[in-house]
Formats: sequence, C-alpha cells, structure tokens
Amino acid sequence: MRAGLLKILLFLLLPVFSSAQRILYTEPLAVDNRDMDFEIIGKVKSNILIFKNIRFKYAISVYDDSMKLIEKKPLDFIEGKTFNVDFITYPDFLYLIYQYQKKRVVYCKAVKLDAAGNMLDKPVTLDTTEIGFLGDNKIYSVINSENKQYISIFKIQNKNEKLNFATLLFDNQLQKISKDNYTLPYIERRDVYNNFSLDNEGNFVFTKSSTIGNTEVLANLQILVKPPIKDTLLWHKIQLNDLFLDEVKLKIDNANKRYLLNSFYYKQKRGNVVGLFSAIWDRPADSVVVNSYLPLDDTIRSLAKKDASVKAAFNNYFIKNIIVRKDGGYILIAEDYYTQTLNTNPWNRWDNLYSPYANYYRYYNYYDPFYRSFYSFNNTPNTKFIYNNIIAISFDKHSAMEWCRIISKEQFAEENDNYLSFINFNTGGQIHFLYNLVERKRQLLSDYSIAADGTTKRNPVFRTLDEGYEFMPQFSKQVSSRQLILPCTYRGNLICFAKVDY
Repeated sequence: MRAGLLKILLFLLLPVFSSAQRILYTEPLAVDNRDMDFEIIGKVKSNILIFKNIRFKYAISVYDDSMKLIEKKPLDFIEGKTFNVDFITYPDFLYLIYQYQKKRVVYCKAVKLDAAGNMLDKPVTLDTTEIGFLGDNKIYSVINSENKQYISIFKIQNKNEKLNFATLLFDNQLQKISKDNYTLPYIERRDVYNNFSLDNEGNFVFTKSSTIGNTEVLANLQILVKPPIKDTLLWHKIQLNDLFLDEVKLKIDNANKRYLLNSFYYKQKRGNVVGLFSAIWDRPADSVVVNSYLPLDDTIRSLAKKDASVKAAFNNYFIKNIIVRKDGGYILIAEDYYTQTLNTNPWNRWDNLYSPYANYYRYYNYYDPFYRSFYSFNNTPNTKFIYNNIIAISFDKHSAMEWCRIISKEQFAEENDNYLSFINFNTGGQIHFLYNLVERKRQLLSDYSIAADGTTKRNPVFRTLDEGYEFMPQFSKQVSSRQLILPCTYRGNLICFAKVDY
C-alpha cells in the first residue's frame, strides 16, 4: 500500500521536476537604475552581451554563463548622441551600427566587436545624409536577413508629398553589394509604408497600404520587392474583396521562399473584427498562391472575450508574432490589449491600430513590429494599461486553420506597462508563453506551453524566483535554443537581468 502511494506521489511530482527551470541573476548595481536604457544584444561565444546607455554614456556589459560581470566595456568611439543603435550577432563577433549628427550631416557607421566588446576594426562609415536646419535626423534603419548573410540600411525622407527612399545592401563582411534610390508616392495620413524585411537571398520586401477617409482602416494593400542586384522595385497588388484590414503584418518564410501577410479584417469601416485575413506571395511563382479570410466563430469568440460581447470579442486583439514552420505552415499569436485614460475619449480600435506594437512613424516603421528591443522607462500619467488573453492559431501551408488555443490571463497597471504582456519562447517542440500574474499580492512568472499538435500545458510557476525581483517579459530575448534573458527590476528601482535555462 505504501509503495503504491509512493509511486502515485512520484508521478504527481514528476511534471514539477521535469519542467524545472534554472534562473541566474546579474548583480544589481546602483548605476543601473531607471535612468538607464538597454538592449539585450545576445550571446557571442559563451558571453552574454547587454548594451547600456546612461545619459548618453554608452557601454557593453559582458557577462559569463553564470551571469557574473566580466567587464563593462565603454564605447568611447561613439561620437555624440546616437539616434539608433542596432546589433547583429554572429557566433564569434558582432556588428554595432549607429547613427549620429554632426552639424548638418547625419552619419551611419558600423564597427566590428569581439565577444568581449573589443573593437576588431575601426568604425567604418556606411552612409551620410545632409539635412536641413529643422530636418528629422532619425534617418537610417537597419535590417538583416534571417541567416545574417545580408544586411541592409535604408532611409526614407518625406519631401513635397513624395518619399525619397534609398536602400544599401551589404554582405556579412559589410562589403557593399548595391545602392539604389526611388521616389515613392505618398499622401499624408493616408499611405502606410512598413514591414521592411530582408529575405535570405537579399530581396528587400515591404508593404504599402492606404486608409479610407479619416479612419485607420486599410482599403488596399500592395507588396513591394527589390531584388538584390537590380534597381527595379516590383509592385504587386493584393486583392481584398471589398473587405477592410487593420495593420498588416508581414513575415518571411525563407524555407519555402514565401512572404506571409496577415491582418484582422472587417466587413465595414468601423465594424467589429470579423476574422483573420491571410495572403501568401510565392516568390518563385511571382504570384499570390493564397488569399483567404477566416471568420472567427462564436465558439472561439466566447473563449477569447473578457468583458465584451461575442461580436466585439476581437476588437482589442493585435497580432504580436508569427512563427513559421518548415512545412510552410505557421502559428499566429495575438494579444488582447487596450488602455483607459482619464478625461479623454474612450479607447477604440480604429483610432489606435498602430498603438501597442507601434510604428513610431506613420508612414514607415523603423523597428521590427514583433519585437520591442530597446527599453527605457516611460510613464504615461492618468493611463491604465490592460493586457488580457492571448490567442494562438495554427495554419497549414494553405492558411487553413489546424487548431486554435486561448491562454487566459488578466493584467493591468497604471502609468506604464513595463511588467505586462508576455514573451513567447520557442524550444523546438513547444512554444512557451511567459507572463506575470499577481497571486496573493506577489508577482509570479507563469509558464504556459503549446506543443506543435496544439497540446497545451500549464507549467509550474518559476520555482527559483527570489524576493524583490520583478520581470519585464516583453523586453526579453531568446539567445539560444533553450536560453532566455529576462530583464527585471530589483526592489523596484535597480535594473538587472536573469538567464533562464530550460
């Protein structure tokens, strides 16, 4: 009897032990406070690198595998105040690409660093732009292909109701392959250029869409492709069948040489979200191979809603991520998000489509819409942030739905959303969703996982959470197949980092 009871107890305890994670923290330092901006660079060799900016003093903190600080390397070669800092990591080195203004000239430079943050070569100038006295100096954006064999810097300047668009393409040794200039049509507050991406063969891809009247609803959509060694810009129109879209997300499927386009859609300009739009552009065929609309039925709506009617269940959902599979299928992940602000008009989706995963500029997007990488504390007085349920939908290569799962959560905070939302962490066989939940006035990091076949599992909360640490999952970064770096605050003020090993 006792032996049988012992077996049952061991069986019940097995998931806890098999799902246990190992968490290691960096030492909280007095200088790493809320005045600091940071970006998790990634893992180079065996070191974890984190960029830090404290009042325009730049440095890279180098940590070993135990998250012990090896050294803090000042970046004294950076001249003046930078506008953007981007990093592209490789197994044994990284590129730091930055831009700054000197008099009326904006410089975009790059430097190669080793795993300890030391310069391997002197900074090189990739491009320069002369601007007017009151001109916008945030000129350049940086993207790279998934395989990191291609790097592109590009700039867009609005002039006389036209966009001057220039692209520069480099190989992984920063040798220039091409430089091209175009003039793009642009109607202010109507046209949206975004989703700038680079595929593994060096094709520069982005989208153009246009709104109707004074709404944010999109009524037409085009995909633009610039081949790597041609100065041609190819325009392809996507049929919308008299339906309306909100913000479109583009994801490159490099394994199958396809471009995935997804959005929520409506049947009328300010109507409720009806379902999900999907289009797939096949590059070898040079055509649309999928153009589909998936209505979200009442069963899914009843699970997805919080305090909304069934018809309005998806009106606050925004696409957060798209994960592609080798077989051509993909998983779309969206989150229920909205804000409440005192003494202003109530929240509505149609005036805030670009809010949570923002395009910082109306007509084009400097940053990856699926990943907020550069972090700084920003308070928004009199504003309440609400992040609720997550939905994950699996599609096959024809954009037919395979399964749909809802992860139920309720999160809210006033003035800032630093500790809200989630990070999805792909371990190969499973996608983990990490997010904070408050339980008995204590913040716990929850872990919910979905397997490739849709099997769901609520894993035990992280067991090695130490008193005084609060995690910021949405600013996390996966640095290897089973390793995640989570930024956190210690006792509410000092910023530190935790490494999670699965």
